[in-house]
Amino acid sequence: MPNDTILETEELTKEFAGFIAVRSVNLRVARGSIHALIGPNGAGKTTCFNLLTKFLAPTRGRIMFDGRDITALKPADVASLGIGRSFQISAVFPHLTVLENVRIALQRRRGNSFDFWRSKRTLRALDDRADAIIADVGLTPYVGALAVELPYGRKRALEIATTLALEPEILLLDEPTAGMGREDIVRISALIKAVAADRTVLMVEHNLSVVADLCDRITVLTRGQVLAEGDYKTVSADPAVREAYLGTGHA
Repeated sequence: MPNDTILETEELTKEFAGFIAVRSVNLRVARGSIHALIGPNGAGKTTCFNLLTKFLAPTRGRIMFDGRDITALKPADVASLGIGRSFQISAVFPHLTVLENVRIALQRRRGNSFDFWRSKRTLRALDDRADAIIADVGLTPYVGALAVELPYGRKRALEIATTLALEPEILLLDEPTAGMGREDIVRISALIKAVAADRTVLMVEHNLSVVADLCDRITVLTRGQVLAEGDYKTVSADPAVREAYLGTGHA
């Protein structure tokens, strides 16, 4: 794997009872880039994410991360190597505060079990780092708020914060702006750009204006296969992409 490539797949394929959801996908994500996977519904984008983060095992093919073959590893193993993922559906603890959610994520990074039984003094030792992460994602005014009480866009920011607490080298974001209004989209887009300053981001995203604004490289999937790849100007001008994706108005 070239030094400038952090994540790569070779002929990555996933079959479900004869249905091929992902077919021979060769993906190369450059270190320090923001890379998007786009395509129509059912194109295989989330399946690819599940394969990369080991929630699914590939039928065939290989996944390389930072020069290491991770194809056979378990989800916890790839997370510990530096692959962090946020999900399309928020995965925070709804009845814990913003601070408590980030602190739990920091405990995971330490490699220990969740230390609920430890003293408050021990847990508070993590607060400085938690506060810094919370400030990075713009949630300081909400530090004591329960996650369930947060506005939708702020809840997605909290999910990104808990992922950042794991100190990933590459951050996988599954539809980070889905269901958001304009103000939240602008806020989350700015957050993604900020966190990408010192890490790689791979994202599935439906909003083409977000993709155009943020992404260095785009891979277009359709029916589980790579249809096109390049910067936004290149893929948006491709007639096959227009027919399969851009012309439909859907992702």
